[in-house]
Amino acid sequence: MRFFIFTTMFDYFYISFLKLTKPKWGKKAMSMSLHYISLVEIAFYGLLASFFAAFASQLNIGKISASKAITLTVLCVLFIYMKNWMRYNGKRRNVLNAKSKKQKLQSWKLIVLPLACVLLALVFFQAI
Repeated sequence: MRFFIFTTMFDYFYISFLKLTKPKWGKKAMSMSLHYISLVEIAFYGLLASFFAAFASQLNIGKISASKAITLTVLCVLFIYMKNWMRYNGKRRNVLNAKSKKQKLQSWKLIVLPLACVLLALVFFQAI
């Protein structure tokens, strides 16, 4: 059930960003929105990962090696990007666009969200 909440949250961000950029950028707005939502999702999951890493560090739980962590991160980033590419390409985007409310998020909130996630992830990373 919790995964469904994250999915709808990211859908809402995607549609809001698409509606914000579509009047100015046209068809390029779809690829920009795909890159934006991938960035937001990667930043959010990076925040969760750094939180749990800091938490595990405080509990003196074993760590994984740096090369394994980098490999795991690259695989997760590729998975998120491909998942978003398949999810927001075509029919699902049209359905979300039709079901979305006329109200959209403000542009400053869309910009601050990934920045806040990255900054908080760096704070948690300092605690490791």
